[in-house]
Amino acid sequence: MAYSRTSEPDTTRRRTLSVLVDNKPGVLSQISRLFTRNGYNIESFTAGTTIDEDITRLTIEVIANDNHTDRMVAQLSKMVPVHSVKLLTAEHTIRRELVLFKVHAATAEVRNEVIQIANIFRGAVIDVSRETLTLSIIGDEKKIDGVRDILEGFGIIELARTGMIALERGKYTINDETKEKGEFNYGKNVL
Repeated sequence: MAYSRTSEPDTTRRRTLSVLVDNKPGVLSQISRLFTRNGYNIESFTAGTTIDEDITRLTIEVIANDNHTDRMVAQLSKMVPVHSVKLLTAEHTIRRELVLFKVHAATAEVRNEVIQIANIFRGAVIDVSRETLTLSIIGDEKKIDGVRDILEGFGIIELARTGMIALERGKYTINDETKEKGEFNYGKNVL
């Protein structure tokens, strides 16, 4: 009989965190070090500016349980360059990734077949040569995995992934009302 320290169910699964941070040098390094220090492997880490060019939105995906996730959110929330942190729920979130696939396509017949596959998955052919086709596909993991499985039959030469980005559906937003609005004005002229 195996000994279990806890009777709680294992809640380990992929977690998506949306984080708004100052758009300043070194902030991404600070955030990634927090995960490294705590022994978490980041599955996906994307960053890009928001409507406000002084703010960057991070989408971070990790495999973690409920306790670890709560701890990560709390630690991120305490960091000075962090404006807001939100654990995104699957039912209220749109998640997408861009993937570029370069595949062997040496004959007109193969090129036509690969183009049809791109069309079926609402992808685009973005580069053509005598030997290869490069496709751009946007979607969630299931769609990307499905396309990859099909294209492996043609021979994938290279692929590049952007990492997952996420945004909440409808009225849901990342706005975090728990922080004082003036708390993060370091480096700015505040009177």
